[in-house]
Amino acid sequence: MIEILPAIDIINGECVRLSQGDYSRKTTYAATPVEMARLYAGAGIKRLHLVDLDGAKTGQPCNLHVLRDIASEGLLKIEWGGGVKSREGLEAAFEAGADFVIIGSLAVRNPELMEEWLNEFGGNRIILGADVRAGKVSVNGWQEDSSLSIEELIERFIPYGLKEVICTDISRDGMLQGPSDTLYTNLAAAYPQLTFTVSGGISSMEDIRRLDRLGLPRVIVGKAIYENQISLDEIRNFSN
Repeated sequence: MIEILPAIDIINGECVRLSQGDYSRKTTYAATPVEMARLYAGAGIKRLHLVDLDGAKTGQPCNLHVLRDIASEGLLKIEWGGGVKSREGLEAAFEAGADFVIIGSLAVRNPELMEEWLNEFGGNRIILGADVRAGKVSVNGWQEDSSLSIEELIERFIPYGLKEVICTDISRDGMLQGPSDTLYTNLAAAYPQLTFTVSGGISSMEDIRRLDRLGLPRVIVGKAIYENQISLDEIRNFSN
């Protein structure tokens, strides 16, 4: 069964959602990140997708206190992303309680360092975050498009022990229009040795059920929960 990973995106310590990665199209929610994490754990969730949007924009982690607060509860495994572009940032994230760290822009800008981290920490802790717009990988908090395709980026790191890839279709993110099924099924078929996480566009439990039928292993859900299009009861019933 497909695993649901709720997303908590953070700006200034608050839960937010962006539309298509646009920082000017931000919605801030009343619940704190810790409160949301507790609700998710209560719904049977085992793993949380936690993103430091300030860090993604500035190039260094800015909300590690939120990570530390959630991790200290001991309720969820946490994958952390946003602004990890140095060894100091990586170690700080692990020390604050991240079980996994997502590497995005750095993998494009400094692939040699990504290779080094995969060798040292392993593909079980270092996740490739590939954010795609019009077929190309985007970097720096989705503010800049590179010339690399998702396939080129993935193939660079397979020899170094890459195991997990979170692929976000930026055009779908925060739009509640459904995910790009074809993108993910094609990637899963091309690289069966990797675990792909679907990210972007989830609007309903039917989207999740469809991805499950397609055999995809993981899906990140964000705005659909905050906007009450997917309830915690639905997640609990599906997961159990």
